[in-house]
Amino acid sequence: MGIFDLFRSRASAPASAAAEPRGYGGEAVMALSLTDPLLLDFMRGGIDAVTGKSVGVTQALRNPAMFRAVSLISNSIGMLPLHLINEDTKEKAKDHPLYRVLHRKPNGWQSAFDFRSLMQMRALVYGDSYALVVNSRDIRRQRDGVAQIVPLDPSCVEVKQGADWSVHYEYRPKSGTPRRLKASEVFHLRGLSLDGLHGLSLVKQARDAIAIALAAEMAAGRLFKNGVLAGQALTHPGKLSVEAYNRLRDSLADKEGAENAGKSLILEEGMKWDAGTKSARDSQLTELRKLQVEEIARVTGVPRPLLMVDETSWGSGIEALGQFFVAYALNPWFEAWQQAVERTLLADDEQGVYAAKFNAGALLRGSLKDQADYLAKALGSGGHQPWMWADEARDTMDLPKREAPPNTMTGHNGGPPLKD
Repeated sequence: MGIFDLFRSRASAPASAAAEPRGYGGEAVMALSLTDPLLLDFMRGGIDAVTGKSVGVTQALRNPAMFRAVSLISNSIGMLPLHLINEDTKEKAKDHPLYRVLHRKPNGWQSAFDFRSLMQMRALVYGDSYALVVNSRDIRRQRDGVAQIVPLDPSCVEVKQGADWSVHYEYRPKSGTPRRLKASEVFHLRGLSLDGLHGLSLVKQARDAIAIALAAEMAAGRLFKNGVLAGQALTHPGKLSVEAYNRLRDSLADKEGAENAGKSLILEEGMKWDAGTKSARDSQLTELRKLQVEEIARVTGVPRPLLMVDETSWGSGIEALGQFFVAYALNPWFEAWQQAVERTLLADDEQGVYAAKFNAGALLRGSLKDQADYLAKALGSGGHQPWMWADEARDTMDLPKREAPPNTMTGHNGGPPLKD
């Protein structure tokens, strides 16, 4: 029995059966018609999205706006330098083995860009991304250190928490022996979480918006495929003969498809072509597709213009867009990466000494002029009263401490004038 057999109309059923309730899911329901609200409620709860189609990661990334948003965030995280910094000196900790793993070579087959962009994309679309931490003995430092970070398929990893709040990971590879991994053996990057263990998948959170966007694209594609738009019509002064109808039908069939757009029809028996005008439904389809781009922008935090949907010229606003993108789309992920590195990849006695830092300057070069102007005034440029020392200005830019040359105006090494 098909699912719609549960909802046959009263008119199509025998009188004796029309009033009989039918059971579904342990409840007695009255079978009415396909427009009954009971059917609509059932359909909304029994499928993955409002359009009736299941939306998975692969399907979601076929939507251009979603693909653009996810790839923009993932590639940005991948291309920005991630350094291990000595907190005391602000120098890059190049002598630490983790520095090379984070900045250059996370494992034997991936570059740092490949690793970070993959991990970031998985965290976005699945909610979580995992990597196995491989340690080796560092002879020079006489202690174990991170040698490699190997990505793990999120579908094969399950995070569990015990009664004592300790966390471990069950790794079940598609081929091989399952393993129980300690928290210290898994680099876990998660997104926004409800339980503190599992991140929220953007695909699942935005599945309805993505499904509607995919449905709108499919509807537009079918219009081009069939080559027929609402509002077009053929008019005949009288009655079309059978022979003329058959010839016209064959001619229309030859004109279907986008590749045949613009080809002319041969009309006979005084027929006329009425192209009509763009219908309200066509306009609604266009507006719907734009609206779904906005929905995806809201979910991912990527500004609309960076999804290539605004028709206006950006002009000087490109700097503000870049700052907005870094501040609201990337900064939360910067912090997630940095704290995940410190939590898992640094020993307890190293966590107060070293810190992982992204350098977002490459994305903010348009605003460096403003930063330079601010720091120049802070150091007393242009007759302003200085309120910052040179080493503090360097610290603001994550530069190492260095002896500043004497200030010709104040007679000391930069900063506010010395008090008598």
